[in-house]
Amino acid sequence: MADRVMPRHRALAALSAGIGLTLLLTSCGSGISGHGDDKTIVGLVTKTNDNPFYVKMREGAQKKARQLGVDLRTFAGKGQADNDSQVKAIENLVAAGAKGILITPADSGAIIPAIERARKAGVMVVALDSPTEPASAVDATFATDNRLAGRMIGKWAKARMDGKRPKVALLDLSSEQVKVDVLRDQGFLEGFGVDVRNPNRIGDERDSRIVGHEVTGANEEGGRDAMEKLLQKNGSINLVYTINEPTAAGAYQAVKAAGKQKDITIVSVDGGCPGVKNVAGGVIGATSMQFPVKMAAEGLAAVAAHAKDGGKDSGKDSGKDSGSSGRGFTNTGVSLITDTPVSGLDSQKSDWGLRHCWG
Repeated sequence: MADRVMPRHRALAALSAGIGLTLLLTSCGSGISGHGDDKTIVGLVTKTNDNPFYVKMREGAQKKARQLGVDLRTFAGKGQADNDSQVKAIENLVAAGAKGILITPADSGAIIPAIERARKAGVMVVALDSPTEPASAVDATFATDNRLAGRMIGKWAKARMDGKRPKVALLDLSSEQVKVDVLRDQGFLEGFGVDVRNPNRIGDERDSRIVGHEVTGANEEGGRDAMEKLLQKNGSINLVYTINEPTAAGAYQAVKAAGKQKDITIVSVDGGCPGVKNVAGGVIGATSMQFPVKMAAEGLAAVAAHAKDGGKDSGKDSGKDSGSSGRGFTNTGVSLITDTPVSGLDSQKSDWGLRHCWG
């Protein structure tokens, strides 16, 4: 395509927009020690700044960074699927001389080129919560086994629905087949006893019990809107899977508005304190608790140890994978939280959950 000269007013506007983007990215940073020159710089790049899960993860990373004497700089996207902001954040951190980057990938595949460039520059990259695709693209992963988390609530729901004719609604993250979205959705269906056909793809099952899938953006408003759509489609829904607890809270609003709160059971994944309170209040029947503070703390400790060792291994063996979970996968655990336990499935009550939520 031939080069075109940009009119002066448009050039100024573009320059202004570029400066604005740079300021947006850098303003998210929070140096634990004032960006001291003698401190190891580590970046934390989450999907959003407002989701309670990532807020807690950031707080855990900040606490660990103070203990380790690390200069932690935090960045976040504008939404659950904002890959572009995460790419910019990685580039920003590499330019700043970061020794490591912790990231919860918004798009497990699209982020790979940026990760590869960072690792070639000698930066250790660690995935938190959501694995990359392929998992071997990063140096290590600290995450919940999200398929297991889904299976646990699926098994619980199957036991609770015994003797009923289930009509299931699934409230997912997005239409992009994001890895964590797929793992939780498909894990739930497997636990419930549905033939998922392709376990790596949402929505290809052929089971009359499934009313449908709707995307939510993993937030409360999206959960409410999606639930309203599915209830309009089929008023006999009696079981709802949700990608996370903010989505569950929104779904419950729609269920309650329809006067069906006594007829519909909602299950979820996260185990945040607000979600556990919703288990105690009967809004959510069961949830799989994750431990984001543990993810962040262990990931940060791994990066700090790597930096102390001189960063000898970053970027090596990038094509090798030690197993289905990827090289260096650490399962940070998952616990089922419910006040209506079922036989044969380990779980904890909501009072235990409130003492341990997102630890």
